[in-house]
Amino acid sequence: MTVLRDYAASVTQPALGVTARYDEVVAPDGSLRPAWKGLAEVAVGITESDLRRVQGEIGRFLSDDGVTYSRPGRGHGRWRLDPVPLVIDAAAWAPVEVGLAQRAELLNAILVDLYGEQRLLSEGIVPAAVVFGHGGYTRVVARPEAIDPRPLVLAATDLGRDADGAWRVIADRAQAPSGIGYAMENRRVISRVMPELYREAGLHRMEPYFWALRSALIQSAQGDLADPRVVVLSPGTHSETAYDQAFVASALGFPLVEGSDLVVRDGWVYLRAPGRLERVDVILRRVDAAWSDPLELRGDSQLGVAGLVEAVRRGRVRVVNGLGAGVLENPGLLPFLPAACEALLGEPLRLGSVPTWWCGDPDGLDHVLDRFEDLAISAIDGRPEDVADVPVDDLRARVLAAPYRFVGQERLPLSQSPTWSRGGTRAVPVTLRTFTLRYGSAYRPLVGGMASGWLDASTPTSKDVWVLKASAGDADQGLTGVLPMTASRSVPMTVPRVLEDMFWFGRYAERVEDLLRLVLAAHTLAEDFRTRPRSTGGASLAVLMGSVHRMAGAPPTGQEDLDADFRSLLLDGGRAGGVAYGLDGLRDALRGVRDQLSPDTWRAFGATDRAVEALEGSRHSHQVAESAGRMLTGILSLQGVTASMIRDPGWHAIGLGRALERALQVCHLLAATTTERRGIDVDREVLNAVLVSTESAVTHRRRYRGYVRPAGVLELLLMDAENPRSIAFSLAAAREHLAALPGSTGSSRPERLLSDLLDELAAVDVAGLVTIGGVERPNLVRFLDAFQVALERVADAVADVHFASGPPPRPLGSLGLSLVSEAGS
Repeated sequence: MTVLRDYAASVTQPALGVTARYDEVVAPDGSLRPAWKGLAEVAVGITESDLRRVQGEIGRFLSDDGVTYSRPGRGHGRWRLDPVPLVIDAAAWAPVEVGLAQRAELLNAILVDLYGEQRLLSEGIVPAAVVFGHGGYTRVVARPEAIDPRPLVLAATDLGRDADGAWRVIADRAQAPSGIGYAMENRRVISRVMPELYREAGLHRMEPYFWALRSALIQSAQGDLADPRVVVLSPGTHSETAYDQAFVASALGFPLVEGSDLVVRDGWVYLRAPGRLERVDVILRRVDAAWSDPLELRGDSQLGVAGLVEAVRRGRVRVVNGLGAGVLENPGLLPFLPAACEALLGEPLRLGSVPTWWCGDPDGLDHVLDRFEDLAISAIDGRPEDVADVPVDDLRARVLAAPYRFVGQERLPLSQSPTWSRGGTRAVPVTLRTFTLRYGSAYRPLVGGMASGWLDASTPTSKDVWVLKASAGDADQGLTGVLPMTASRSVPMTVPRVLEDMFWFGRYAERVEDLLRLVLAAHTLAEDFRTRPRSTGGASLAVLMGSVHRMAGAPPTGQEDLDADFRSLLLDGGRAGGVAYGLDGLRDALRGVRDQLSPDTWRAFGATDRAVEALEGSRHSHQVAESAGRMLTGILSLQGVTASMIRDPGWHAIGLGRALERALQVCHLLAATTTERRGIDVDREVLNAVLVSTESAVTHRRRYRGYVRPAGVLELLLMDAENPRSIAFSLAAAREHLAALPGSTGSSRPERLLSDLLDELAAVDVAGLVTIGGVERPNLVRFLDAFQVALERVADAVADVHFASGPPPRPLGSLGLSLVSEAGS
């Protein structure tokens, strides 16, 4: 039996006591739904082993693409994607599409009314308490004379099926709707891992919708601008949907910025750049309205832009969606939408909501109290999980104390779909998130979306959504062309924050690479000499481990054993200076500039993650070297990625960080290995390991005929301007990269300090450095210690001159900063 046949047999014979749900694949008589009939020839042949293989490939693709989702309090976790798509045929989709377009038009009209004429309130169509009692109503933008006629540009709508299989709206997302980037990533992955089924489907591609979104944002600019500047405003890398934000910014070609990257001057919003400001015309907002302006909204916010509300009021910047759009994410509005639709649009509401009762209405309150334990109770401006764990009696007391703040909703049975989980296929409830865009003069829903299969109440797995074409010749997304966009060349800007992240990208990449090379060299000695500490190799191993500990710190208590020490270096993210710690730092730096980088960048982490999994799954000593080598391969791939980057300030910042870090790491390595005499044999063994770990062994062998001595090693690693691993080469490269950064004048402090270091290095006498004084080389000790301090001083000066963008924002209120998750996630 194949997966589909097994599944069909299980859903047509439900277990006793289990309520039958509408099934997305199989009809009650056991036949396939119309959407799946055209796929039957391929789909019926899929076996469990096929799905197991596909699931593994999905994991690798998502890892290589760096796709993450951060749940509150849990940090960045892997995105979950089920291999079985949600498939909908053209006939079934048509009424949904019409309903979504109408709903977006209605929501836009409601926004215009609530922040303008307020007819809905004055005529009692919508109770005032529903609106003014909701935290999303932004009073500071409620000015009829300055109302935006189209505040809603992009909306998301969550749908689920009722018992009859009809789609019902569960929630509207208008504050900062997220997920369209995840939906596109789902499609990219599924099309690669199930190409036969994908080709057979004949579904709508999603790319044209992104072209339309880009066009719509450009067309949103106020006035008749030839080349409006659009940015995507993000809460930062700790946001739940940071990947989604970066994906959208990268796909659209707009800068991904944070609040600190923007400034308001004379009512205009500007993007900070070294030495100048560039005006911003449109902001695609992914920061909740309450946190968008510390002057007029939350004074403790460090996520927004001071003065943004005033710029909006003056009509000098367009914010998408409008700052007041959060009021639409209000379940208390749902019972009143049919009447609002009749009043504002003059037509009946086509797409119904889940049955909802607002407790501020006496009849609604009575109904909710009578069925209290059967309904889903939630606050009108809170998430369902905010009241999920509240005891029933306490929740009832809260409702009675402030009824206008609560609603009761029917629990939809939801339809079910096959989902691959824990080695088998089972039916799970599904919901569907859809997206609707104002494009031109009308709203256009995305033909597709992102579905979620609920393994349990708190564990969703995403699904690609396939909407099949009625005819193979139908235009994708129904778009035969895209509205005109500017064809003029736009000069990309690199804000100081991005330069800083790029700089640390270079530093962390170099730091991890150098430590991995040293770990590999030390592990090679450990395999031969760990049980012979008094041998030449044993003494050499002790020196190399001392060097490792100088760079990465001593092993934690209880991990002094060599294998435990090596594993800690590679796996323990809490060990400051270790490989895992450096990889975490590198990943964080890259998350802040994801929109600036090739998707290939994240393949490096796919390689390192799989190496970590292999090491965690094996206790054999040889796996340490195997995993370290695979990690090194992944990190080295970053050099290939950066080699293909345009030579803009970001690329030079990466090169500068890498060059300074390489010089620092060589100083640390030489200070730990060459400043003492340990005997001819030990010194030779140690110096050979140093040459291997700095990738200079072949060059040294060819140049010195295999004769290893301190003076030759120091000359090669300190002075040789042709050796890419030498300090001289690194400083020369750093000078070139530094000179290319905006703000460099030829006489700035970091340039002066770097020039002094190059002069000092050129004057070094290697013979004097290797002079022995007792068991040490005191001249070499003094030189390396001073040089390390000077290099750190250069790095600090670079940060002061090129990365500082003014003092950090300070909370205006008495509350401390509280980074909240997006209400629109």
